[in-house]
Formats: sequence, C-alpha cells, structure tokens
Amino acid sequence: MARAGLTVDRLIAAAADLADEAGFENVTLSALARRFGVKDASLYSHVRGLEDLRTRLALHAGGELIDRIAPAVAGRAGKDALAAFAGAYRAYALEHPGRYAATQIRIDQSLIADSPALRRTAEITYGMLRAYGLDEPDLTDAVRLLRSTFHGYCALESAGGFGAARDVQASWDKAVDALHLALTHWPRETKEHD
Repeated sequence: MARAGLTVDRLIAAAADLADEAGFENVTLSALARRFGVKDASLYSHVRGLEDLRTRLALHAGGELIDRIAPAVAGRAGKDALAAFAGAYRAYALEHPGRYAATQIRIDQSLIADSPALRRTAEITYGMLRAYGLDEPDLTDAVRLLRSTFHGYCALESAGGFGAARDVQASWDKAVDALHLALTHWPRETKEHD
C-alpha cells in the first residue's frame, strides 16, 4: 500500500529538487525514498523504476523551461525573440542545473508526442525560427544549432570553463548576435528538380 500523501507529483518535485542539489546523475530511487522516509519498494506504486522517474523528471523540467521561455518571447520576433529565448534558456540552465541536465536525456519519441510541454516547446521554437523564413529541413538544422550552442555555453559556464577576463555576459551577447546573423543568412537547402 502506498504511503499516505506520496504521489507522483510529489515524487517528481522532490526528484527535481534533488537533481538541483546533488546532480541529475544522483537522482536514484533510494535517494528519493530516503527523502520521504520510505523503503524503495514504496516508490514502485508511483513510478515503474529509475528510467521512468528520470523520464518524468525530464518532461517536468522541459515544461518548466518552456514556461520560462514562452513569456520571454511573447510578442517578439527576429533578434529580439532570439535574445529573449536564449536569455530565458540560459537563466533556467544556470539556476536549475540538475533539472536542466534532465532535459538533455533522450526520451522515447512516443512520449514526446504525448507531452503537451514538449509540443509547446516545438511550437514556440519553430515559430521563432519561421520568422527567419526557414522551412524544413532547415528548421531542424537551425534548432540543432541553437540547442548545441546554448547547451555548450551553459555547460561550460556552469563548470567554470570560461577563465578569460572577458565578461561572460558580453561573450553570450556576441554568441546570440552571431546566431542571429547565421539565421538571417542561412544557407538554404535547395530542392533538386527532375
């Protein structure tokens, strides 16, 4: 029987806090059970196992991230939208390192299709990029460029990887400027004619 008051939502919230405190890789069923003062087996009434827990945490964190990005980009287009998107992304990654790490795991594609938060993420991201006149397959390529740039920068920054005297925010702003130029002058995929 499940312990009174223990719910999936409470487990995921506790896992998110644990991820930020101890690192995503340290989110385990045992660590979570200790937080609630229960045996590991008690958690199986709510999650199927560690992979299920981490997937739910990733979806939760992805929802939090897009909830931060959406109002930042609302009513903006072009460089203003890109800078707002980038700033909200970076702030979340730096403020919630464990939750952010959860957003980087690979999730089963069928779960992505069923996730309102991840569908919303795609809509907002692709909508922002369509303002640059991009269509598929260029949209997917541009998303990959943004994600890898943002993730790489945030990972290096959070690890203290930028040791030069140059202000980190100034470098971030230049990176966003460079991405804007890249998107504005995107090398479009050409369609071959028969």
